[in-house]
Amino acid sequence: MKNSRYYHYRWLSLLALCIFLCAFVLPQKKTVTIYLIGDSTMANYADNYEEGKDYFKTRYPVTGWGQVFQGFFDGANLADFKHLFHAGRVVVDDRARGGRSTRTFFQEGRWRAVYEQLKKGDVVIMQFGHNDAAENKPERYVDIQGYKEFLRLYVAQTREKGAVPIVLTPVCRNYRWKDGHLENVHGEYPQAALDVATEMNALFIDLNQLSMDAFSEKGQEYVTEHYFMNLPPGKYEAYPEGQSDNTHFQPEGAKAVAGLAFEAMKRLKQ
Repeated sequence: MKNSRYYHYRWLSLLALCIFLCAFVLPQKKTVTIYLIGDSTMANYADNYEEGKDYFKTRYPVTGWGQVFQGFFDGANLADFKHLFHAGRVVVDDRARGGRSTRTFFQEGRWRAVYEQLKKGDVVIMQFGHNDAAENKPERYVDIQGYKEFLRLYVAQTREKGAVPIVLTPVCRNYRWKDGHLENVHGEYPQAALDVATEMNALFIDLNQLSMDAFSEKGQEYVTEHYFMNLPPGKYEAYPEGQSDNTHFQPEGAKAVAGLAFEAMKRLKQ
């Protein structure tokens, strides 16, 4: 009887020790945060974008590609990104905001808020250019040299924290079309992004070219109706009179762009 009790308590002690080791000693799966910084085409409108307002009543169906980016990592084989990070879980933290250029994103303290939370092994994806190029809006306009300087700053300070910067060109707009193919309307800004990435040996994704090619393959009529915010009157509560917008995305367009960025990340090499 005594031996039986001894072995019973010994078994319980070993079980308790195993539970303790699993919970507190054995290494937990690491979480990597992917921060998105950029403009309205990348923003998350569903995450209390306008404080206290109902997204489905005031904004839907506008959808930034960063808004749906998390879904591509949920359930993905993260070994495909071992050249970028080692983690058992990815959290996408979308800080992009409409109307922001490289300069205003910095001036408003939005970059500082990201920088202070960055940790070693995180990733920062930066996509600017739409608003930097807005010469008719001096409150957001940034010339090519200024654009480059702010990208350099974001890349350098990301690395200061031991995180990985990825420079993107601005996603395309739904114009100009020529001979069935979309053309670049971002002027010299895509080349400037490439110049900075090359100069600083930073990872680079030409989202402008990728999206122009992918959208051209789908065709002008299809992307106009299904990808961009061209809406008929009376269909959506937020747009009772309809909408004609060839810059911002409906959910299908956002998912298409997010998929391009996701697949391009797999092909990057450090």
